[in-house]
Amino acid sequence: MNYSKMERTNIYFISDCHFGVPDYEKSLTREKEFVQWLEEIKHNAKAVYLLGDIFDFWFEYKYVVPKGYVRLLGKLAELSDMGVEIHYFTGNHDMWVFDYFTKELRAKIYRKPQEFTFGKKSFLIGHGDGLGPGDHKYKFIKSIFANRICQKLFAWLHPWIGIGLANFFSRKSRLANQINDKISKGEEKEYIIQFIKSSLVSKHHDYFIFGHRHLTFDMKIQNSRYINLGEWVHERNYAVFDGQELYFVKYNSLKSN
Repeated sequence: MNYSKMERTNIYFISDCHFGVPDYEKSLTREKEFVQWLEEIKHNAKAVYLLGDIFDFWFEYKYVVPKGYVRLLGKLAELSDMGVEIHYFTGNHDMWVFDYFTKELRAKIYRKPQEFTFGKKSFLIGHGDGLGPGDHKYKFIKSIFANRICQKLFAWLHPWIGIGLANFFSRKSRLANQINDKISKGEEKEYIIQFIKSSLVSKHHDYFIFGHRHLTFDMKIQNSRYINLGEWVHERNYAVFDGQELYFVKYNSLKSN
């Protein structure tokens, strides 16, 4: 995807909002703030890239989606109707996004890291889960969750049961990992960093942008720049590319960017 021939406007990247946790009230407050941010950027945004785990849990039944999030979905629909591109990378908490966002928001859905070219810069973008060496237990679990047969079996559960069970285990996983998520394992044990180094052996990208870790990174790897967006639960981080430069920003004011 090459935007070099288009009018130069901002491209935004955000990840790991985990809407739905830790409870309804706090999630709603965070959702309203996120919608405010979308309102502020909508007039200079060419595209918004949602890099996964926007929801702490999401599963689309054939005729049912999780209730709530109407402010967020309405604002994304507004941006889409204005011509802003919505790109959605599924994460480990919302991998069961199917066609709802495509139909309602005209969003493009990705399940693996994707290459893009914006202006004269090359990007590799993804959620970040399951990349690099190791983490075999998670990769095995993910293969089960991504299996079409397993998804159909889960869909047979009544939403009251299926969504209730999924929310229980999702919160349990988040609580179990929230401390480890904030600790760097060191460059040699950070799987995404190892993935980037391996990728650069065969192909150069100017920028690598991921989420998943809940830990911010803004570092140079060889001649490339790696940004991990962290999360929107506590830190309110995002990145914006203006056609020439990539900026890593903490949202903390009403001023438009």
